[in-house]
Amino acid sequence: MASLLDKLRAAKPLPAQKAVNDSSLTLEQIVRMDRGAFFPLTPETITLMQGVDANETIHPEDILFFDTETTGLSGGTGTVAFLVGCGIISEEGLVVRQFLMRDYNEEIFMLREFQTLLQRAKMIVTFNGASFDVPLLQSRFTIHRMHRETIFPFHLDVLHIARRVYKTRIGRCSLTSLEKQVFGEERVEDLPGAQVPETYFKYLKTGNLAVLDPVLAHNVKDIVSLVRLLYTLASLHDNPLSAQHQEDIFSLGKVYEKRGATETAKVCYRAVSAGPMQTPAITRLANLSMRLRQDEEAARLFEQLRVSGTAGAKVYISLSKLYEHRFRQYDKALVIAKQGMLYCLECLPLEAAKRSADYQDLSHRYQRLLRKAGGM
Repeated sequence: MASLLDKLRAAKPLPAQKAVNDSSLTLEQIVRMDRGAFFPLTPETITLMQGVDANETIHPEDILFFDTETTGLSGGTGTVAFLVGCGIISEEGLVVRQFLMRDYNEEIFMLREFQTLLQRAKMIVTFNGASFDVPLLQSRFTIHRMHRETIFPFHLDVLHIARRVYKTRIGRCSLTSLEKQVFGEERVEDLPGAQVPETYFKYLKTGNLAVLDPVLAHNVKDIVSLVRLLYTLASLHDNPLSAQHQEDIFSLGKVYEKRGATETAKVCYRAVSAGPMQTPAITRLANLSMRLRQDEEAARLFEQLRVSGTAGAKVYISLSKLYEHRFRQYDKALVIAKQGMLYCLECLPLEAAKRSADYQDLSHRYQRLLRKAGGM
């Protein structure tokens, strides 16, 4: 059976008789993907995802997706990226170009190939690249004195975006976990990332390129998933109510709230306020209404939480604050503060309850309200 390397060579033959010491090995293949799945990323969408102001719309062909395979997983001076896999969207689909360092003296040539793609891109997209891939490559460019001429463009790290949206629902957001929980796909016959370094060292000992077939295949899968994940997340940020899970809509509401889009955040919270995310959604909605000085709405929501019995002590604190400072109803604020103190005493042992920050807050509030209410 032909190895992956053989298939890739057939797809785009390499220049004949290139010496090992004046180039790195470049492999290329086209992954057929629906062109309709790709769309321009507006500045608004980028700002929502990344939290920084974007200046222009980024078209699919302006993006460079990349992922490295390295000689170590913890970084450090001795760690080298022996494979840089890059994804570029074209009319034909996703073009995956892989630059392979067959020996350490080819690293500079591999970096030059990658540098050429960097110079053409307006945005780079990685998975955990902000913490690993980019710093590693920057250090390698510095070692080869190429750092002054190498500029990394605007960077989207999809890991952090995915965590904000999916962590509430799926917990750990590894790439394989996201593939399974978001796309409903599970990798089969895939080389675990932890085995990549030892596989490369085995190749260096044997010189048999076929040993690297699983590494190359693993790298291609990572890039394909990276592309799919970016556009899935971008679509959700544009249309948060299109998410199929209430946890994801709730999380998108938190993103909108953090970015200052409070009305859209409230729409998200209201959309899930009658399901499994009811208590956290109503809590966020109540606190947001309180910050916006929509006092009647905030009081109604906090009262709903208090009556439901699912609220914590902070609901009593917030509700007491509203009645004291916004409505000037000191007697009602006093009653709520006392109820909050009793709630704390019911939830914790006596001494632990009295030492808790919430109980002490309510206790001080209660004493102050006694004076304001004339000792009633």
